[in-house]
Amino acid sequence: MAANNRRMSGKKGAQVGSGGKRRRGLEGKGPTPPAEMRKGHAKQRAANAKARRATGGRPQQRRGGGRSTSELVVGRNPVYEALREGVPASTLYVQQFIDNDERVREALQLAAERGGINLMEAPRPELDRMTNGLNHQGLVLQVPPYEYAHPEDLVAAAHDEGADPLIVALDGVTDPRNLGAVVRSVSAFGGHGVVVPERRAAGMTAGAWKTSAGTAARTPVARATNLTRALESYQKAGITVVGLAADGEAELGDLEALDGPVVIVVGSEGKGLSRLVGETCDFRVRIPMPGGAESLNAGVAAGIVLYEAARRRS
Repeated sequence: MAANNRRMSGKKGAQVGSGGKRRRGLEGKGPTPPAEMRKGHAKQRAANAKARRATGGRPQQRRGGGRSTSELVVGRNPVYEALREGVPASTLYVQQFIDNDERVREALQLAAERGGINLMEAPRPELDRMTNGLNHQGLVLQVPPYEYAHPEDLVAAAHDEGADPLIVALDGVTDPRNLGAVVRSVSAFGGHGVVVPERRAAGMTAGAWKTSAGTAARTPVARATNLTRALESYQKAGITVVGLAADGEAELGDLEALDGPVVIVVGSEGKGLSRLVGETCDFRVRIPMPGGAESLNAGVAAGIVLYEAARRRS
């Protein structure tokens, strides 16, 4: 036992060497690479975003962004409408020996014209299994996972254009159609993207794509792990955070902050802004409604504010 202790302590016996690892660990690693080549650096994210826009690519998976899960659109009319509205699709499944009516023929024609969509024939039991027994009517469209941007990518896009960032953040908006409507308004009024929380919020589903009327292909949606922290990061970058609230201290028309870099935060129609998000905002403003309506849905409210921002900037 004592001999073993001496060998382990190095006094006697064979030694297990480091294989040169310690010596190599002391060697220098060369000069520090430029910021654009350092993983996770803001300048690298900006450079990657610029390269993707130059090649027409969509935002790739990002820290704090990531992917949604794939989605199935089920039924003849929903599949046809999704294809007609340009919803991204990877595969169209068609039931074997299907009754080839007009809707089926139109869906197949749209899929063929768009290109890049795989056409797969499958027996009815297989489609039943895929859709958990939903009434698929012999047509199932697979929508690939949406690739979200990082919130900082939206700022980088604005700076690349030489413009002040104009961004919309959604707090507690769970209806994908509202998200699609906001994306459409951001595109129409020259905004640079939409930020949504990772949890308890609508994502870019097929329904959101349809409501966006194709504008989701050119207007990025970023996903934030924590919306409050994302807003605080924007503030540190010199961007004013404006929250819409029915009890806001100022009216929209009096807000000069819309002239410069701004993030417009829109809450849900029922609950409005959450407490932490509301406290983070630099200003809380209200939209005057002389008609007496108590609230507006997120899509309409965002459109009004974006119009006002675009009018001031022009």
